[in-house]
Amino acid sequence: MVIACKKLWKIFGEHGDEVMKTVQEEGLGKAEVLERFQSVLAVADVSFEVTQGEIFCIMGLSGSGKSTLLRLINRLIEPTCGQILINGEDIGNLDAKGLRTLRSAKIGMVFQNVALLPHRVVRDNVAFALELRHVAQPERYEVAERMLHHVGLSGWEDRMPSELSGGMQQRVGLARALAADPDILLMDEPFSALDPLIRRQLQGQFLELSSVLRKTTVFITHDLDEAIRLGNRIAIMKDGFLMQIGTPEEIVTKPVDDYVAEFVKGISRLTLIHAHTVMQPIDAYHGAMGEDLACFPTAPPEADLNDLINLSVDTDKPILILKDRKPIGIVTKRNLLRGIQGEENYGG
Repeated sequence: MVIACKKLWKIFGEHGDEVMKTVQEEGLGKAEVLERFQSVLAVADVSFEVTQGEIFCIMGLSGSGKSTLLRLINRLIEPTCGQILINGEDIGNLDAKGLRTLRSAKIGMVFQNVALLPHRVVRDNVAFALELRHVAQPERYEVAERMLHHVGLSGWEDRMPSELSGGMQQRVGLARALAADPDILLMDEPFSALDPLIRRQLQGQFLELSSVLRKTTVFITHDLDEAIRLGNRIAIMKDGFLMQIGTPEEIVTKPVDDYVAEFVKGISRLTLIHAHTVMQPIDAYHGAMGEDLACFPTAPPEADLNDLINLSVDTDKPILILKDRKPIGIVTKRNLLRGIQGEENYGG
């Protein structure tokens, strides 16, 4: 496990221990804590783990605690209570030197405001962390140019930040974080200020980079579409509390409460829901119908609703779901329509 957060609390204000105890005993919410204690309940009893190479998206509305949680992970903010383990090490035990090493060598951060050094060219901005480590100039320039190539900015090494568009500056910020070769990337709404088209292009580029470099990433966003596109798993926060963690498909198909259900209500299901979710058991279907399965179109369990629709429009037959060349389920048009509508009883 690369990151493990255990029972994290962050309360801004006095009497943190008293606030925690009262929240636990009386079930107080954020507004009640503010009124009663004049304190802000930013993060409340949050636990989760992030595995190697995973993109873990944390999302929620403004004030939900997602950015505070991100800053707790590398102790830019000190927790009121709880543990953060990075590669098994409790970073709460690190002294000032250990924290500097953690932030410079193991964790890279990318913010919405990328804050490039305006008086330095792009190459020097990307190589800055390596310069602070006293890496020789030829080596750090080689790394910087390689990272700029990864983010599609080869040829821009000698430009000043003022000559770059917002999207290009954000790519430089990403290249700067990657140049230090951290184990972990912490990204705080890095694309939210960009135009929709540029934002989508950078999301795609980030996904390509992630598949190549396999960096473990905690990605903060308030945009559900972005979280669903990027995240292997999504955590939804509300008023400091972690409401649900799951894959995009789990979040959309099995919301834990009305808040999460409302949050995901408007999202398209066509690329999120897969055959293994909407299919009915092969034994039940074949026993009832007695049909020859050899003439059915086939799809893997990972096929999404879009794939199944494309297969279904050209035939009246159900779709046979195969795993390792063996039939494991059937998707009828009825199953498919229920999957599109979002009904839970797909196989009925």
